[in-house]
Amino acid sequence: MSRLDDKALGYIILIGSLVGIGLYFYLVFMSPWILLVVQISAFIAVAAMLAIIAWIGYTLATTPPPMPLEDFVEEPSTEDE
Repeated sequence: MSRLDDKALGYIILIGSLVGIGLYFYLVFMSPWILLVVQISAFIAVAAMLAIIAWIGYTLATTPPPMPLEDFVEEPSTEDE
């Protein structure tokens, strides 16, 4: 991806984020669906946090323990050359 493509993608993300902020502001403060929007937002926020915690737990449960440090230390050679 060239520098120009990265810059264009950056502007697209910036504009999309600003539009999203404006839309969310309208939905929370000016629309008749205020309660529903807040409930859905809270659910998504809590679900995202719990999904991250579940992923951490899964990673801890399925990752084998690291090798002890004693296995990495080489013993000095007793042979004189």
